[in-house]
Amino acid sequence: MEKKRFAIRLRYQLVFLALLALVALGIVLNVNTGSVNIPVVKIFKIIFLRIEEGSVDSKIIWSIRLPRLLTAAVLGGALAVSGFLLQTFFRNPIAGPFVLGISSGAKMCVGFVIIFIIGSYGNIPPYLLVLAAFVGSLIIMGFVLLFSQRAKNMSMLLVIGIMIGYICSAITDFCIAFAKDSDIAHLTSWSMGSFSGAAWDTLGIICAIVGSALVLSMLISKPMDAYQLGEGYAKSMGINIRLFRVVLIALSSILSACVTAFAGPISFVGIAVPQIAKFLMKTAKPIVIIPTSFLCGAVFCMFCDLIARTAFAPTELAIGTVTAFFGAPVVISLMIQRRSRQQ
Repeated sequence: MEKKRFAIRLRYQLVFLALLALVALGIVLNVNTGSVNIPVVKIFKIIFLRIEEGSVDSKIIWSIRLPRLLTAAVLGGALAVSGFLLQTFFRNPIAGPFVLGISSGAKMCVGFVIIFIIGSYGNIPPYLLVLAAFVGSLIIMGFVLLFSQRAKNMSMLLVIGIMIGYICSAITDFCIAFAKDSDIAHLTSWSMGSFSGAAWDTLGIICAIVGSALVLSMLISKPMDAYQLGEGYAKSMGINIRLFRVVLIALSSILSACVTAFAGPISFVGIAVPQIAKFLMKTAKPIVIIPTSFLCGAVFCMFCDLIARTAFAPTELAIGTVTAFFGAPVVISLMIQRRSRQQ
């Protein structure tokens, strides 16, 4: 028994160290690679010794590449944790903010703000986009919860989520019909998904929102652990199921809304990454999977953003294109495994 516990702890430590090493590698590669290649030694000197302040290389690192890669890491981790919370809520591994139409709802509300508010009043505070995305996420989540009471299985709920996503897209397209060309271009660029708009001031807002939601998610890890064993068991442990569900949905919506507001809709990260984290750790315990999912999501989005920037340079791919390319096979294999188990 003691040997088994030691083996489990060793596995956790090794996986965390490996993920941290990949994060460090991702930082170096993202800062080093681009239209201007900067030697690794010079990167460390500019970042840690603050040499050559004001030089072209220093401006590229501090003004463009560092805020972008950190934004990709934080938002990627947030999307992965959001997916895990939804999977815990529905007790299904293919639940996620993009599949269930939550991201589409956030996109609809953000599009409304971009077209009718920014188009009329000019620049607005960044938190208004987050608020709009959050409202859109909650609206769609409400519809999903309403239909989930009538849906006989998860496949039906999945189809309902996709249909809700189409409805949100139709409403967004209707709003576009009344938009100016500049607003249409802004919305189109945003809806393709990208971390190119990253800056230090928005990164501070992102870290505050995601950090708070992540801490709260860790604080409810024990109730989540009990909830995974069934509602009856959770009730017997003294957990208020209604309140717990509200908190779970709110945290998931805040995380996905933050990602959608600052980077646009990003697909498959919320479904695929938590499954990768569970595979690495060989457990579904929230206290373990939440930080693991965050690190896996950070690594996944950092390397996907690197591919998006450099694969067909100077043309930049939409980040959602790259995440779908690598995330979709994970979801397909997951669904095949579930089907084989049911048979």
